[in-house]
Amino acid sequence: MKSIINFIVKNKEKNLRVDTLLANQNNKLTRSRVKTLILENNLKINNLTTVDPSRKVKLNDEICLNIVEPKKENLKPFKYNLDIIYEDKDLIVINKSAGISMHPGPGNYDNTIVNALINYSGNNLSNIGNELRPGIVHRIDKDTSGLVVIAKNNFSHKNLSKQFSEHSITRVYHALVWGKIRPQNGKIDTLIARSSKNRQLMEVSFKKGKRAITNYKTLEVYETKKIPTFSLVECKLETGRTHQIRVHLSNKGNNILGDKKYKKKFKKLINIDSDLEKLINELNRQFLHAKKLGFKHPISNKRLEFSSNLPDDLENILKKLSKIK
Repeated sequence: MKSIINFIVKNKEKNLRVDTLLANQNNKLTRSRVKTLILENNLKINNLTTVDPSRKVKLNDEICLNIVEPKKENLKPFKYNLDIIYEDKDLIVINKSAGISMHPGPGNYDNTIVNALINYSGNNLSNIGNELRPGIVHRIDKDTSGLVVIAKNNFSHKNLSKQFSEHSITRVYHALVWGKIRPQNGKIDTLIARSSKNRQLMEVSFKKGKRAITNYKTLEVYETKKIPTFSLVECKLETGRTHQIRVHLSNKGNNILGDKKYKKKFKKLINIDSDLEKLINELNRQFLHAKKLGFKHPISNKRLEFSSNLPDDLENILKKLSKIK
């Protein structure tokens, strides 16, 4: 099945991005869904096909978008113990463990949070996004743990997506980094783009990319002769770009402990406490945890705030550092 959006650009709509304008025209479409439709050659402006979602419209442009229903993928249920913090008829808040991807992708189509949600709730998830990502409003990395909100219907998905785009969602992370971050508290405001050297990585850019803003403050510095210097840092996001915190902290020279993608070579640890060294060597994920999540409920408009404790593998490292300190 497909439907069509067809209209003429009015004066108050001129100079808007076409993907933003189309998302505003239909409350069942997210901007990401509109972008996908445009990239799949479903948009005509003045009877000419365009595949540029960022194109600015002009007064009296004729806009025609074919809304093609996404193909139904055969997502397999995955029996997995979801840590559900909150649930009602509109949304689910889960505390994701490290080591599991949010949604299917190359190399892993079966053992993800989406597959676990299919197993848990069947088709009771929003479907206005990518067909492999039902319910997924936002993501955290595979090897990051913490709080994520899932949409159970399209109205909730649209509403939550709008809150994310307006940067009104509260997202606070805790990270343990190498060294002391300077200054100890501050704001990192840069562009982030895909790396020209490795397409799987992101990097701070001065000329291209999307604006990324991370507010951070140092919660604790661990520094003695018996251990390397570490800092526990709280990061509050204003934007949510891919790998944002990892890229920003790495760019300041303070890589997150355990981060295998954004790492620098360090000198071999000498005269370190053996128990601490064991905990560090056994850490198979980055020390990054989505600790707090806050947003307005899409139906009641009530502000919801959630908090999550650090997982044991991260908490044990902090306890050991505190003892040595």
